[in-house]
Amino acid sequence: MKLPRSLRRRILAGLLASLVLALGFIASRAYLHSPNRGLPYRDSFAKGRANEWKAFGGTWELVNGVMRNDSDERGAKLLSGSPYWRNYSIEADINLLGISGDAGLVIRSANEEEGVNAYSGYYAGVRTLDNALILGRAEHGWMEVVKQYPTPGGIRPFQWYHLKLLAYDCQIVAAVTTPSQATPTSLGINDPDCVHSGRVGLRSYSSGGIWRNVLVRPATYQDLVETLKSGRGPGDSEARDTALPDSESLGLQPRQEQQKANVRSNANTQIIASLRLTSFAMPATATVRGVVILTAPLLFVQDSTGGVYIPQPTAPLLKVGDEVEVTGEVHPGDFSSTLEHAKVQVLWARTPVPPVSVTASQASTGRYDATFIEVQGRLAAKERGPDNTLILDLDEGPQSFRAILNPGRSDYLFSKLKLNSSLRLRGVCVVDAAFTRNLTPFVLLLRSNEDLEVLAGPPWWSTGHVIAIVIASLLLALVVNFVYNRIAHWRLQGVLEERQRLAHEMHDTLAQSFAGIGFQLQAIRNGLPDGMPTLHQQLDLASNLVRHSHEEARRSIATLRPEALESEDILSALDYCARRMVEGGPVQVVSEREGDERPIPLRIADTLYRIGQEAIANAVRHAHPTILKVRLTYSGNAVCLQIDDNGTGFTQGGGLLGFGIRGMRRRAESISAAFQLQSKPGEGTRIQITASLPPRMTLVSWPKLLWKYVWGHWIDGRPTKHADSHSYRG
Repeated sequence: MKLPRSLRRRILAGLLASLVLALGFIASRAYLHSPNRGLPYRDSFAKGRANEWKAFGGTWELVNGVMRNDSDERGAKLLSGSPYWRNYSIEADINLLGISGDAGLVIRSANEEEGVNAYSGYYAGVRTLDNALILGRAEHGWMEVVKQYPTPGGIRPFQWYHLKLLAYDCQIVAAVTTPSQATPTSLGINDPDCVHSGRVGLRSYSSGGIWRNVLVRPATYQDLVETLKSGRGPGDSEARDTALPDSESLGLQPRQEQQKANVRSNANTQIIASLRLTSFAMPATATVRGVVILTAPLLFVQDSTGGVYIPQPTAPLLKVGDEVEVTGEVHPGDFSSTLEHAKVQVLWARTPVPPVSVTASQASTGRYDATFIEVQGRLAAKERGPDNTLILDLDEGPQSFRAILNPGRSDYLFSKLKLNSSLRLRGVCVVDAAFTRNLTPFVLLLRSNEDLEVLAGPPWWSTGHVIAIVIASLLLALVVNFVYNRIAHWRLQGVLEERQRLAHEMHDTLAQSFAGIGFQLQAIRNGLPDGMPTLHQQLDLASNLVRHSHEEARRSIATLRPEALESEDILSALDYCARRMVEGGPVQVVSEREGDERPIPLRIADTLYRIGQEAIANAVRHAHPTILKVRLTYSGNAVCLQIDDNGTGFTQGGGLLGFGIRGMRRRAESISAAFQLQSKPGEGTRIQITASLPPRMTLVSWPKLLWKYVWGHWIDGRPTKHADSHSYRG
């Protein structure tokens, strides 16, 4: 069978749309999984941006346009890039900050975790311990495959080296250029069971380090061959032909590597706490010995008795954990001292000192000024400070304080940290007004992002969340109420449709059968001879019964049909019904409306109409009135239907409450309406039905109405009268 043209067009359009969506999905997936997406990549360290890098251990921070890790942690990593990068190279300038560790580059990294060699990938670095270029593979463990010894000079700390690491298929190549060797030293491995793709990273082991000029770009087989031959790939012609720049290019004074056995320590050193005993009137020169706890924005040195400020020292390139001797002019303060015009001598590198765990109230006393501490607090506010620093306002109980984080990788923290979070912070406690600005008792200077730990997010039961829950609950209750009313309306609509069907069925069967029987009886009577009076009388009686039954059937059909309410209001429909019943008779019909007219729910309107029909029919049939009044009154949130007649009336309680009155009372109860009947013999009858209407919704009244609804339906468990009046009960 041939499909219609419109249907064929719809099927074709659906197939084309599905094809476009499928192609779009395939294209987007191919783009996201592309091994060259985001390449070439060059770092933005010189611009002070490194948000795309993620740290696993260490104290990674941007300082003077270079990435620096002051920590001697074993296996600290900083990673970036796409996990789908496959054949590419990474190169960078590297400066070691330790005399017994290594620093280098990671390629094809995957499954990273914090910990020693806790990743899958390849690593190449320069190591001071044996003056070697090393290359190996990490698989949550370390396997050093090959190493080479650059000559002359070997690998020394505090000098710049240019390191390149390249991966093509399963061949990994590394090359290093030293300051004293223009020709690079290279080495390579072929790993049959290789890691095929992964991210790039910076890594150090038992030593701090500095990285700059990180460049990642796609690699070819020709790049692999040229790196093995000369250590340079395409585009390296503009690279260094001689020695690379050393620490002096950054404005830093180079230092000689010093072994602990060869260090000459000043015998006249004193403890840092004793500096406060110096006279204000006659500043003296003193020498102290301690461990570096912070290098920027000021140099801080700490020993077992306290800490000291050292502004603008004459010093070599320092890192956190270096043990130093400082000689300078003492300026004692209220809680700690400052060494002006100081000279710093590095004794040896050691493990950074652990923080002292204190409370904010203890730190606010000034006792821990210039000391490396650990404190907890609740984040009350955050803002950008001068030079793009991140300023955190925190509270611990009644005590407030501030924490300052240097610019660099702190950008991602600004969006990550949420107000009212519980934080643990490690940093140097400072009570100097230059930092506190007399706003808080002390300020905590953090060394890096890793000195900040989120203990817990903001409490869920905040003011904003409670307000949101209340609003959401109110909206949900409104939606439930709307759906409930719509379901009730649909049920009533189904009942009305069923009534319509029954009315048509009765009209087509029962009413027509009565009409046919009456016609046949009349035909039989007309055919009988006149001399049979008894039979004529019986046929007349049967015809009258059939006619009466036919009229009752018609009235029932009219009662079942809802067309009257579909086109008219209740009062007009009842007025039409009454006038049709008394048409041609002496009864006068009077219709009245009082109050401000407003919409009536379909359930209530239908019930009032049925009760009114029954009351009018009873009055016309039994009371023989001359005046019939129909009154509809609107008052507040209620509507009242009143049917009055001046007929014969009856005595209430006399056993005359027939099926019609009982039916009216049950109908009124079905909508929780009040039904009243008043009648006396000779004084007529009054029937009054008062039903509640939905309250008018206003900005002022809707919360109260909603509370009544929620309480009546869900809390108290007893539906309100108003709510029940709009439900449907079969």
